Amino acid sequence: MKKLINRQAGPVGRWALGLLPFVILAVLYLVASDARLDANPNDKLLPSLSSFSDAIERMAFEPSKRSGEYTLLVDTLASLQRLGIGVAISALIGLVVGIATGSLPLFRAGISPLVTGMSLVPPLAILPILFIIFGLGELAKVMLIIIGITPFLIRDLQQRAEEIPTEQIIKMQTLGANTWQIITRLVWPQIMPRLLSSVRLSLGSAWLFLIAAEAIAATEGLGYRIFLVRRYLAMDVILPYVAWITFLAFAIDFALKRYSQWRYPWFHGAQ
Repeated sequence: MKKLINRQAGPVGRWALGLLPFVILAVLYLVASDARLDANPNDKLLPSLSSFSDAIERMAFEPSKRSGEYTLLVDTLASLQRLGIGVAISALIGLVVGIATGSLPLFRAGISPLVTGMSLVPPLAILPILFIIFGLGELAKVMLIIIGITPFLIRDLQQRAEEIPTEQIIKMQTLGANTWQIITRLVWPQIMPRLLSSVRLSLGSAWLFLIAAEAIAATEGLGYRIFLVRRYLAMDVILPYVAWITFLAFAIDFALKRYSQWRYPWFHGAQ
């Protein structure tokens, strides 16, 4: 009999084990919801499935009486646009600065302490400052994402650049490669899959900063809608929105993972 540490699940088993916690949570919710609604039919804390269905139909499939737009679609597009711009800019800055600090000792000596200090500042603590400097528009929300995740990306990519074996760098120098050639032909290819992994790890924080910014100053967005309806204890809207955010985050993470596996199979084979 195999020891537990050596036993692995097959494809079907992995799917079953992965879905099992969600099934258990759903069953527990249904039991708790039925119990609360039996005690108080007007209870709003744990709505019934029919309440969820009505809310989803109203938010996703019926145009708003005020604007004529589909609320869930408008909120989703607004949030994804902010998230996409913020993460893309952060990834670009993280890539450039991470390679520079990891490959060039003089650059690392001048920039690395600043990046380390910035990474220790709670981004949500400077949110009021961002609103004062950049106003209540889109720029402040995007800047919060950038400030929140860029230092992490820089430090992670810097570490990966520093881990490149010195022997490889020496061999390229022996063959006559200059600094630019070493960076573009040796460091860059090894950093790119790490960048995708770092972006995947930072998505949770990016969503957190986005929701926080939208909750304070926005007229549309997933975070804005959640904090707008909380005053009415509209759990039938809040919980589906939270589930939708989770699904979007999972879909983005899955897409990045699949792209990384397709584009850099050697990186995942080494893990």
